[in-house]
Amino acid sequence: MKKSDFAILVLLGALWGASFLFMRMGASQFGSMALAGMRAIGAAICSIPLLASRERLAELRANWWPVTLIGLSNSALPFVLFSYAAQSLPAGLSAIFDAIAPLLVAASGWLWLGEKLNASRACGLVIGLAGVVWLIGGSMGFGHGGAPVGWAMAACVGANVCYTFGTHYSHRRMQTVTPLTVAIGSQFAAAIMLLPFTLWFWPAKAPDAQAWIAMLGLAAGCTSLAYVLFYRLLAHVGSARAMAVLYLIPVFGVIWGATFLREPVTLAMAGGCVVILLGIALTTGMLRLRGVTRAWGTVEKA
Repeated sequence: MKKSDFAILVLLGALWGASFLFMRMGASQFGSMALAGMRAIGAAICSIPLLASRERLAELRANWWPVTLIGLSNSALPFVLFSYAAQSLPAGLSAIFDAIAPLLVAASGWLWLGEKLNASRACGLVIGLAGVVWLIGGSMGFGHGGAPVGWAMAACVGANVCYTFGTHYSHRRMQTVTPLTVAIGSQFAAAIMLLPFTLWFWPAKAPDAQAWIAMLGLAAGCTSLAYVLFYRLLAHVGSARAMAVLYLIPVFGVIWGATFLREPVTLAMAGGCVVILLGIALTTGMLRLRGVTRAWGTVEKA
């Protein structure tokens, strides 16, 4: 990997990790629905220059329905769910929960789509899910003042379930469509879907300057710019290496939360993060258990 590509990888991890910081800063004043809507609308506006292509517009018109479904599952619903969670969960903890998407993708592919799962990936699933249980076990439960922490964690898991559906759907239905077209079109679809809810749930008290800055950073940096960087990285290094960004998101999420919001890094958070990242490394094939794989292969042949 070139130094420039590595720099983009780190920047992308920092941007997506910062999204949890910005949601934490803005959700209490905007509310989950209005913040999610403004994020999608702002990202769509920033992406308008990228639509100045007849080929891209033609692709969008020809694939408007699947692009809309991806906009719902990969943007609109996760934006709302993570914004809801940000009202009660620390930014770092939300970022750690965001890392479970690859585990859900692998598990659902194995259970319902008949995808093969070797011993190493199976171990990764078990380890990763154990990390999630670790985090939840160290939480406050489902009924502690304000927005219940337990339901906020459930919202994070729900957002990742949406990502899982979007990943499988994109892989099966959108392989002939330019990835950047899907990214831009899905943001416009999310913005249109969330617009009426944004207006309906607009806060009675105007958000302060800090909340507006957080929203702008969320829309322009963590969504619009991040998507452009991600698809540039995909084109240069391929999907396998680009997916390494998943390891950086929770790390940066914890760093930004601790640095700017003075969030404590608890033993449950640190331990859960390490266990989940280990599970992801095994599940995605970036780390393999050679001995276990050989033993598994022997059992299969028998």
